[in-house]
Amino acid sequence: MEKSKVYFTSLRTSRKNNLLTKLKGLCIQAGMGEIDFKNKFTAIKIHFGEPGNLAYLRPNFAKVVADLVKELGGKVFLTDCNTLYVGRRKEALEHMDAAYENGYNPFMTGCQIIIGDGLKGADDVEVPVEGGEYIQTAKIGRAVMDADILISMTHFKGHENTGFGGTLKNIGMGCGSRRGKMEMHSCGKPSVKEEKCTSCFACARICAFSAISYRESDKKAQIDHDLCVGCGRCIAVCPFDAIYPPFNESNDILNYKIAEYTKAVVAGRPQFHLSFVMDVSPDCDCHAENDLPIIQDVGIFASFDPVALDMACADACNASPIIKGSYLDEQENLSTDRFSRTHPKTNWKACIDHGVKIKLGNDKYELIKV
Repeated sequence: MEKSKVYFTSLRTSRKNNLLTKLKGLCIQAGMGEIDFKNKFTAIKIHFGEPGNLAYLRPNFAKVVADLVKELGGKVFLTDCNTLYVGRRKEALEHMDAAYENGYNPFMTGCQIIIGDGLKGADDVEVPVEGGEYIQTAKIGRAVMDADILISMTHFKGHENTGFGGTLKNIGMGCGSRRGKMEMHSCGKPSVKEEKCTSCFACARICAFSAISYRESDKKAQIDHDLCVGCGRCIAVCPFDAIYPPFNESNDILNYKIAEYTKAVVAGRPQFHLSFVMDVSPDCDCHAENDLPIIQDVGIFASFDPVALDMACADACNASPIIKGSYLDEQENLSTDRFSRTHPKTNWKACIDHGVKIKLGNDKYELIKV
């Protein structure tokens, strides 16, 4: 198989060429302008960052890409899907408030935000996964699938379950609806923390399958897993965080499912991907905090191949010096792999290898410096 092309620019700048102009140049050199954007709806998949976390991508970068799409004739919007867990991004209104708080608003980015899976995370489309071994139909946010073109902008960082969070995770997990995220994270269905249940009946009212009832003795909610379809809507509406998903899937299978969800999102339409290897924190931007970066900043990468892009970023991270005093520096195991050393129970290569296996992309690449 011919090597995929991955383009790279460093974070070095000059008085005539700042990071924003370098980003635009990278997009053009990598071939983004070859896509026919004219009058096409273009989704830029990005993580807006959980408030309290300061490692997420600056909205200035999103504006550069959005402006370029508009220059090329496209109709562009920023998007992400609601989270499965409790936080500031579990339903669309609070999600958009969080995005605005972090600078992602139309005045800053020059385009609108559309939450991909709707108000409560239930607005999705079932998309077949060609060659899928674990997923037959992925549950993807409707607005993501309604777009004609997909661009991903990823903050490359560590992740406690997948080793690192790169382009595949940004697309695969990030574009899954609430029930899609549940399908990737677990082989089960949600349950109730009885000590937190106040018998408000919000979950029963939202359940379309009559799977939730209340015990006569204490009026605590119960979920019948034979009736439950795992849509996750009850998680979103519970005001007391009494309902939780069973994050019980193995890390390798989670990575396999992420690769298959990514294929569902990108198959059959134009795509382009950017990955920013800077502020590489040990954990995901879903945390309401970020730790000291574990390695020195590297640069910005771009490719039409999401698998090759993740591989190139991982290789670059493994060649980058460890920051003294960081979480990575404090680990006792001496693995030369930055992410295996940070999170020893993970295997990030599982997602890459599975992506190659299902013909999502290529792990062999040619690095072209811009």
